[in-house]
Amino acid sequence: MDSSERSEHTEPSDPVTQLQLTPELREIHDKVLRTVRCLVADLCQQYDGGHPGSAMGMAALGLALYKYVMCYSPGNPRYFNRDRLVLSNGHACLWQYVYMHVVGFPTMTMEHLRSYHSSDRGSICPGHPEIQFDGIEVSTGPLGQGVGNAVGLAIASRHLSATYNKPHHNVLDHMIWCVVGDGCLQEGVSLEAIQLAGHWKLDNLAILYDNNGVTCAGTVDLTTSEDVNARMEACGWQVVDVVDGVDNISRLVEVLLYAQHNRQKPTFVNVRTIIGYGAWFQGKNEAHGNPLGVDGVANLKRQLGMNPKTHFHIDEDVYRFFADVGPAGRAREARFAKEVKAYGQSYPVLAQEFVERMEGRWNTHWQHLLPAKKDLPSSKVASRVSAGEIIALLAQHLPQVMVTSCDLQPTTNMSWPTSKAFQCPVHDTTSGTTSGDYTGRYLHCGVREHAMAAIANGLAAFNAGTVLPFTSAFLMFYGYAVPAVRMGALQGLRIIHLATHDSIAIGYDGPTHQPVEIASLFRAMPNLLYIRPCDGEETCGAFMVAVAAEKASSVISLSRHGLVQYPQYSSRGGVGRGAYVFIEELKADITLIGVGSEMVFAVEARKKLAERGFKARIVSFPCQRLFEAESRQYRETVMQYDQNKPVVIIEAYAVNGWERYADAGYSMHTFGKSLPPEDQVYEFFGFEANCIASKLQDLIAEVNQSGIRSLRGDFRDLNVRFV
Repeated sequence: MDSSERSEHTEPSDPVTQLQLTPELREIHDKVLRTVRCLVADLCQQYDGGHPGSAMGMAALGLALYKYVMCYSPGNPRYFNRDRLVLSNGHACLWQYVYMHVVGFPTMTMEHLRSYHSSDRGSICPGHPEIQFDGIEVSTGPLGQGVGNAVGLAIASRHLSATYNKPHHNVLDHMIWCVVGDGCLQEGVSLEAIQLAGHWKLDNLAILYDNNGVTCAGTVDLTTSEDVNARMEACGWQVVDVVDGVDNISRLVEVLLYAQHNRQKPTFVNVRTIIGYGAWFQGKNEAHGNPLGVDGVANLKRQLGMNPKTHFHIDEDVYRFFADVGPAGRAREARFAKEVKAYGQSYPVLAQEFVERMEGRWNTHWQHLLPAKKDLPSSKVASRVSAGEIIALLAQHLPQVMVTSCDLQPTTNMSWPTSKAFQCPVHDTTSGTTSGDYTGRYLHCGVREHAMAAIANGLAAFNAGTVLPFTSAFLMFYGYAVPAVRMGALQGLRIIHLATHDSIAIGYDGPTHQPVEIASLFRAMPNLLYIRPCDGEETCGAFMVAVAAEKASSVISLSRHGLVQYPQYSSRGGVGRGAYVFIEELKADITLIGVGSEMVFAVEARKKLAERGFKARIVSFPCQRLFEAESRQYRETVMQYDQNKPVVIIEAYAVNGWERYADAGYSMHTFGKSLPPEDQVYEFFGFEANCIASKLQDLIAEVNQSGIRSLRGDFRDLNVRFV
């Protein structure tokens, strides 16, 4: 992705950005770079694995950031007003770990550094950065995700500063730095996020491009011939080049400080580096993910003037060079605390709210904001409508709530009457008015589901509890967002995805829009709560669970069409247990599992069975993962397996996963069909009470004749017309 020089590129000129180099400073800079590159080589060679190339090539960029530019406090990695660094090309993690060590992050000892790629189960140096370790803002690995995360972090920062900063009280002022490689910029999610950042003019964001021209398979020109600088400019970014990013510390500091101080647009810094610099494979794709070899490490050290017989060594003068970083960080913390105290004297109400958000504290009575059961509609209502009303109540009272939408606000119902869009302020010189406001908490993401979810991860990762992000789109289109949803769950981020239009009943839009398989993926995803409520009461329960889940992500699956309400049966508390007895029946012949939009078929089939002399009980089962967390005694009480009667799941989705709980299923085995909505689509696929009841009757007769063992362990598909 190399780019030609472009004369119109912004060039730094402010004298405050000049680093005055003395011979002594040049000497120590050179020694730091040589030390870092040799240490990276040693760390990869010791266990014959790792990614040395980018970490070696970016050594100068790390020195510029960690020594001269970033505002942070190594002794307190969670200092609230710190700059945040996202390493999107996470395979270069040794670059970050090594600099964290030399600047004095307490946990990043040499012993921990040496655990990289080892069998040490307590290692804090995994093969890609992970959020749970001090100094790591987000987990990165899948390329491009970090770009979306960084945009989310920048949005959170810009929103908070616009909300709380006041004249003479600039409580928040920091940068988001995102380091990327060629692969990150090739992934589609990064372009989606880059477009949004440019549109919103997120001038507190800088992308630092490790432009080494190499990916795993070879040189970048095998697959790419674009002018990346032109692309970034077209997306609304200011672009600055560093043509000698391997060792030109002065130039790097100059452009990074320029990005920090010249707040007009987000900044893209195109840093030309050489992968594996100094090693036998420098500039080659072998440098990406291969150690140098024993001889290669020795030769590197000889070439750089280091002792080939010394390993994992850092001279004291290198440590002394970074010794001022810790005290500078503590001084920043002290200034911030002083500013917050002064702010509290001038704006006591706002200051209290600000401190609560810093500490991740909420209104402890937020559950009472949800409508009482007696106040819910009794007539048919879509669960997307119920969810929209809940969002309005939460957003009105919880400043932490931020909602993102993918161009579907009119149909997902996730805005609220007083909602305000997050937009860059634009001043009209003709009228003298300003439109757009960063205090807005509704984010229009356009048709960019993947970036929306990745941005939400950044919003949640900014600080635990400071922002509660909701995303919204059709369930089918969360297929585009799956990698980012997965990363949020993997990191234990509290994010709530509101997935509407969740059934085949959306009709005319046809099989492309009718989800039948997506739920199986989300139900299988670790640390993700996929919750499918059947009515307004259960929708309240779904929000209670999802908002309270501090270390898990959630998907609340919502209908487009009106659902029958079951005030006499449904329970918000039951949702919290994953499954519960919806309708009990003594000496029942069968247990039916009802879920979401298809609960109506379980209820209606039960009535038809009763007309034929059979008894059915119903279990509502909105969330498998929550049910599995319950005691065995509770699960046995709900499912009543010991009664030796068949258990049947009724859901117009792929049945995968229900085999764990049911003996048979009435489900979907094909994609959907374009027909008039609701009844006609369901009827086409056999979801009709009489039809279902007949299949259930036959199953009951079989079990009565042959016993439950003829069925249990041999899952039966009852909707055989479509098997």
